[in-house]
Amino acid sequence: MNIKTFISGPIDANNYLLTDGNEAVLIDCSEVKSEILKSLEGLKLKYILLTHGHFDHVLGINGMKDKTGAKVLVNKDDVERMKESANIMQTFGVTGIETPKADDYVHDGDILRFGNTDIKVISTPGHTKGGVCYLVGDKLFSGDTLFKDSVGRTDLPGGNFSELSKSIKDILFKLDDETSVYPGHGPQTTIGYEKKYNELI
Repeated sequence: MNIKTFISGPIDANNYLLTDGNEAVLIDCSEVKSEILKSLEGLKLKYILLTHGHFDHVLGINGMKDKTGAKVLVNKDDVERMKESANIMQTFGVTGIETPKADDYVHDGDILRFGNTDIKVISTPGHTKGGVCYLVGDKLFSGDTLFKDSVGRTDLPGGNFSELSKSIKDILFKLDDETSVYPGHGPQTTIGYEKKYNELI
């Protein structure tokens, strides 16, 4: 499996393109980025997997689906967050945004496959009610749940610091220390590093 990182959207979210054989998966989709489309030449984009429904992670899903035919998946509890995207973008002076729409829902423990690679869905509420992480072997795509030396904010609708702390301590910190963490913003880290040095948890 190969991983490419694209920094996209209005506040520089990490979008991750995973490829295995002739199939691919995109984790979060902040915009229809030409570099992503170029990287998809000759490949089938099977899924667009959303870590949560905040506008900066979902604004590109409708356009990307139109161009690739990919299936968009999100936790059902974050559909309301996706519906807020148009109103939020108006505060940036951007109008005419179509509401991002998912095709189906992911649930805790689901296993999704592309190529010969399995992706495990891990429910991690706290940043949002429906936040999830995606575990691919020893690589965790953590969305805005866990960052290097930080955690996701919980002062927005659906946020809950107690739930976030529980998700990180009781679920993510049970993973192997060597697990690489690919967050929704900022640089990569590892579970072991965050257990030792993250002072916000």
